[in-house]
Amino acid sequence: MEAEGLGWLLVPLHQLVSWGASGAIVFGGVVPYIPQYRDIRRTQNADGFSTHVCLVLLVANILRILFWFGRHFESPLLWQSIIMILTMLLMLKLCTEVHVANELNIKRRSFADFDLHHFWHWSSFTDYVQCVLAFTGVAGYITYLSIDSAVFVEALGFLAVLTEAMLGVPQLYRNHHHRSTEGMSLKMVLMWTSGDTFKTAYFLLNGAPLQFSVCGLLQVLVDLAILGQAYAFAYHPQKPVPHAAHPASAKAL
Repeated sequence: MEAEGLGWLLVPLHQLVSWGASGAIVFGGVVPYIPQYRDIRRTQNADGFSTHVCLVLLVANILRILFWFGRHFESPLLWQSIIMILTMLLMLKLCTEVHVANELNIKRRSFADFDLHHFWHWSSFTDYVQCVLAFTGVAGYITYLSIDSAVFVEALGFLAVLTEAMLGVPQLYRNHHHRSTEGMSLKMVLMWTSGDTFKTAYFLLNGAPLQFSVCGLLQVLVDLAILGQAYAFAYHPQKPVPHAAHPASAKAL
């Protein structure tokens, strides 16, 4: 009798928790970039942030949306991809403006040059948009032709989440290359770690496709590796090298 009496309270409470978890999935992914965005705007220096993080997330989320057309998954994960794409475009816009303002070399580099040496290091935000639209068009056309193939759809889903799992790798490599995490927002990485842990648990508890859970675990491991770098470089800094380039002139990968 007591359990029946509490039923009217537990049902809406469960629904509220479910809505909260869905909201966290949709918007939680963009929260880590807020402190990094503010740091770049405040310092007018984007060298500490790898714009290849934006590239990885744009590719991963475009592929995830295409995967949805072949195998529908939960709506919050679809909306998460849409919100993340918009967020990465905003990050790219800011980083491009800052890089151009600080660039001593005034030679314009554009997507239309098709120069692999300057790929993803263009002088205008419009060039990044053109690249994203071109990739979306090609990937969308291939998906349209192969949507009836179960093997293709599953491979597309795996490629999408595997690409996302590699999110932290550009930042990990940049930190290793410069032997420093200067300019990187530690808050961003901590939020990456907590968000990826929550997201992976959400995948496991809600029966998301296996690709999501496996790659979520890999993402958490990469986040922990970056945190390990932050600790190592803070307590065991590299000794200064004579005639080394000024940190502000180093280009983020």
